[in-house]
Amino acid sequence: MQTLHRSRDRLVGERTALINQLRAILLERGVVARQGKRKLEQFLAVLMGEPGGDGLSSRMILRVSDARAQWAALDRRIAVFDAEFVRWVKANDDARRLTTIPGLGALIASTRGAAVGPAESFGRGRDRAAWLGLVPRQFTTGGTSKRLGISKRGDKSMRRQLIHRARAALPDVAGRDTPLGRSAKGRLGRVHRNGAVVAFANTLARMAWALLRRQERFVATTAASEFGRLDSKSSECQPVFARG
Repeated sequence: MQTLHRSRDRLVGERTALINQLRAILLERGVVARQGKRKLEQFLAVLMGEPGGDGLSSRMILRVSDARAQWAALDRRIAVFDAEFVRWVKANDDARRLTTIPGLGALIASTRGAAVGPAESFGRGRDRAAWLGLVPRQFTTGGTSKRLGISKRGDKSMRRQLIHRARAALPDVAGRDTPLGRSAKGRLGRVHRNGAVVAFANTLARMAWALLRRQERFVATTAASEFGRLDSKSSECQPVFARG
C-alpha cells in the first residue's frame, strides 16, 4: 500500500511540473490564467477553442495541445490508483471507520493504515500526533518555555495530506452546529487560519487513534467539545464514537 502511495505521489509530482510548465509557456506570451488546476484546465479548453489560440503561434498551439494530452493521461493514471485505494478501504474494517471522520477519505485512510500500523503502537493520541510532527516545538531557557512552529517530524506525506484535508474540511465543520463545529469556529476566531488548520489536523490524527484503539466509529453529533481532548484517559472523549 505504501508503494502504491509513493507511485501515486510521483505521478502527482509529474502533473504539477507539467502544469507549472504550461503556465510558464503561456505567461511568456502574455497569456495569464487564474490560479487553480481546474481553472487552468477550463481556461485551456476555451483558449484552444478560439481561432488562432489568442495570438499563439501554430507551433505553440501544438505544444500546449500535447501538454494537455499528457495531463489527461496523468489524470487517468492517478484515477486508477484512487480507485484501488477505494477498493482497499471498502474491504478493510479499520479504514472504513477512519472515513467516518470529517475530512478523512480513502486516500488518507489507506495511508494511515499502511504507514502507522495498529493503534497499540502509541500509548496516547497525542503521541501519534507528535509522531506525525503536528505538535509545536518547545524552546526553554531561564525557566521560560516558548512554543515554536510544528516539529514536522515523522511521515512527511501523511502530515501533508492531513493538513490539506483539514484545510478543505475546516470551513464545513466550523459551519455546523455541533460541539466539534463550535470548537473549530472558536479556534478560527482566536488564531490565524493556518494555525487553526494545523490544530484541526492534530485533532483528526488523535481522533483516528482513538477510533482505531476502541474499534468504534465517529459520530458527528456527539463530537468532543474542544480540540485536543482525545486521549484514552480523558473522560471528555468517551461520547465521541459509537460502536460499530
